[in-house]
Amino acid sequence: MAGASLAAECAPHARVLVVEAEDTPGYHTTGRSAAFWEETYGGPAVVPLTMASGHFLREGGFLAPRGALNIGQAADRDKVAAFIETYTALGATLHLQSRAEIAERVPGLRADWVVGAWEPGCADIDVAGLHQHYLAASKRTGSVLRVRARVDQIEREGAGWRIAWATGEARAGVIANAAGAWADELAKLAGANPLGIAPMRRTIVQVRTDPAPQDDLPLVLGINEDFYFKPQGGRLWLSPHDEIPDVAGDAAPEELDVAIAIDRFEKVVDWKIAALERRWAGLRSFAPDRLPVYGFDPAVPGLFWFAGQGGFGIQTAPAAARLAAQLLLGRPRDGLTAEIDAAVYSPARFTAG
Repeated sequence: MAGASLAAECAPHARVLVVEAEDTPGYHTTGRSAAFWEETYGGPAVVPLTMASGHFLREGGFLAPRGALNIGQAADRDKVAAFIETYTALGATLHLQSRAEIAERVPGLRADWVVGAWEPGCADIDVAGLHQHYLAASKRTGSVLRVRARVDQIEREGAGWRIAWATGEARAGVIANAAGAWADELAKLAGANPLGIAPMRRTIVQVRTDPAPQDDLPLVLGINEDFYFKPQGGRLWLSPHDEIPDVAGDAAPEELDVAIAIDRFEKVVDWKIAALERRWAGLRSFAPDRLPVYGFDPAVPGLFWFAGQGGFGIQTAPAAARLAAQLLLGRPRDGLTAEIDAAVYSPARFTAG
């Protein structure tokens, strides 16, 4: 999603080449996402990107209403209240929910769960549709895509760059590093210092339950960020909300993480799991401060970072890609990005002081 969205935003104003290591774009994190648009996801500093992107996603028909319910036990009442206070101050819409209210939204909810924060604006994202939108827009405006082209060499050539892979090479004035879990590795090839962008594995499990989940079941999350689940085509997708340090590669779920996901789910509702049908994992990449990185490298001219987008890269893609294209090309801000403070996401923050 990062490379496709940035290419689409840049292609009307520059010649763009997208170099993809896999057989097809979106093979890794984008193709494995259980994406939802949630105003509070990613933390307070991500909210401006999320809110700005929401308008684009709604108008484009990429969102389907879902609603999110963050639930807690008796010991979590203050945490739920603080959660609501923090995010409503930033413009999000949340409502405190009693035991009766959360039990009505989640049939079979166990008695331990007594308080919740309701987010009516949460929506499912058509991830494949959004990704294809960006790929098509990029191609339509002249960008070129090369697949099966894992970059193994980057070197200076005059004022620009020579980029090479096993079966070809290209020359460019600017490299946009949208390599996800491989962002630090790509930066090192270009002679830049890595920023400490770390891949974290997240596991998702698809189960058939008895009873089957209602179509209008909200996204249900633990206020302590230790589980979430949502309905999907008559089945249930659930996750232990894990972030397991991993290496850049083709992520695969571990049996322990699958077991943890199921165990935590069974502590929330009294439903029975009739079958475990699928399991998969994806990599979410975080900078040390857990904020995305958008901007030119402070020490290596012509290297632009568009990385570290954690688990919120899809829900923030419209605003993030527009902002990054404006920074990369020196173009003016517009209505989508006018309220976003780009300095918060600059790679220079890791060398300041």
